[in-house]
Amino acid sequence: MLPAGSKQGRSARPLPLGHGGAEATRQLTPVEPNRSSRRRVCTVPNVPLGKRVSAAARRLASDGPPVLRCGARSVCGATRPAEYEPAGPMSIYTTLWSLKFPRYGDHYVGCEWIEVTAQGVPAHIGTPTSGFGYEDGDPYAEFLPPLVAVDPDGDAKFMRAVVIVTEETEKGTDRSHQEYRNPLLVLSGQEYASVSFVELHDRICDALRGKGPRVVAQSWTRDGGVQLILSDGRTLDSRKR
Repeated sequence: MLPAGSKQGRSARPLPLGHGGAEATRQLTPVEPNRSSRRRVCTVPNVPLGKRVSAAARRLASDGPPVLRCGARSVCGATRPAEYEPAGPMSIYTTLWSLKFPRYGDHYVGCEWIEVTAQGVPAHIGTPTSGFGYEDGDPYAEFLPPLVAVDPDGDAKFMRAVVIVTEETEKGTDRSHQEYRNPLLVLSGQEYASVSFVELHDRICDALRGKGPRVVAQSWTRDGGVQLILSDGRTLDSRKR
């Protein structure tokens, strides 16, 4: 006997995935992974399990071994080959935020904008604490604030540093490929954590402005342009800035 509503010669279509069909049921049935299928993490000899991945990254950041050996899947879940070679040493920075600022430090009608980014340096970078790859010394002491004390896991209350750069700031100098050329600001982690947004904004704008005068006022001209009044008493057509 056929189900009500079905026609002779036509089989019932299975429900699609996600709608309760048998195939969906099989897809959703949890399966206990065996030893070989479990996710593996990067391994570094003689390093505790909790530090293995981070230690490998730190060793690369400090011009360590050029090849990072991984399992079939990384800690974040992204599939990678069993062995890969990065294009170069890993960055010591972690991006905290990126915002648009007036290119010349002052906001006015029609001003240009530039992207400004805060690059944080974790506390363990350069630490002499055993297990982080810097037992031979701090390779970044010449251009970063002093080291901060870290616990055995490499954690601290504050980052080591926060470097403020623009989208046009070049990275890499004769003394280190990790050093930015002429960053806007270089703050210690504690200084960055304690500074207010208003103060940080003003310091970034001052750095963008350089030694030039501030824009204190603006007015419209008869031809539709904008006239800027500068802190040194001069006036300037914004279209010529």
